[in-house]
Amino acid sequence: MKNRSAQKDPRLTLVGAGPGDPELITLKAIKALQAADMVLYDALVSQPILELIPAGVPAFSVGKRAGGHSYTQEEINELIVEFAFQYGHVVRLKGGDPFVFGRGAEELDFAESHGVQTAVVPGISSALAVPASLQIPVTARGYSESVWVVTATTRTGALSGDIALAAQSTATVVILMGLGRLPEIMKQFEAQGKGAVPVAVIQNGTLPEQQSVIGTVTSIAARAAEAGIGAPAIIIVGEVVRYARALKQVVVATKSMA
Repeated sequence: MKNRSAQKDPRLTLVGAGPGDPELITLKAIKALQAADMVLYDALVSQPILELIPAGVPAFSVGKRAGGHSYTQEEINELIVEFAFQYGHVVRLKGGDPFVFGRGAEELDFAESHGVQTAVVPGISSALAVPASLQIPVTARGYSESVWVVTATTRTGALSGDIALAAQSTATVVILMGLGRLPEIMKQFEAQGKGAVPVAVIQNGTLPEQQSVIGTVTSIAARAAEAGIGAPAIIIVGEVVRYARALKQVVVATKSMA
């Protein structure tokens, strides 16, 4: 780390930007952006939210998107501290909630260990908001008593062992960052005899360009590929998918043709 002089009071606010829709960012998050001297943002932060950054405030992308990380986590940690001492108040803007697979705790620990004061503004997690955008409740009486939120891969890139554990439960399973491993993930559920369980895959949830596809554990990989679903997308596995607006529309259309 370069030598630096504390010309300003160095501080970091870790801000959750929510799932993408600018109307789903919190008022506290907007106030943090308005008070920022510098913003570091991730690739999954939508353009409408980036437009909330005040004019004249330096804003710098640090990437971190599946298949195209422009900075390592260690480099991002270093940048946070460097910019905090250079600019003063750094807002670290992260998609969803920074503590849901956002590595926010690592950034806070590093900043604090280098004398930077920290604060956190929670965000609405895509794990909850994106299913809701298709009217899928992650829990529903008679369908699901709990919800698992799982990342698809471990730090080494291996498929998370928690997916196999989740597949054994009766819970709704929400899988983040798993589109590229969708066939492998569904095999974990098929191994538990759940081939007929409904699944939804939603790309760009809550944004105008949102796309979704619904199928079963057995069919969803082929359907998602046929529909051209791409990242970022989340996967929802469970009986609650039967509530999905898109599924209801299919049912209504089928009945009207009968």
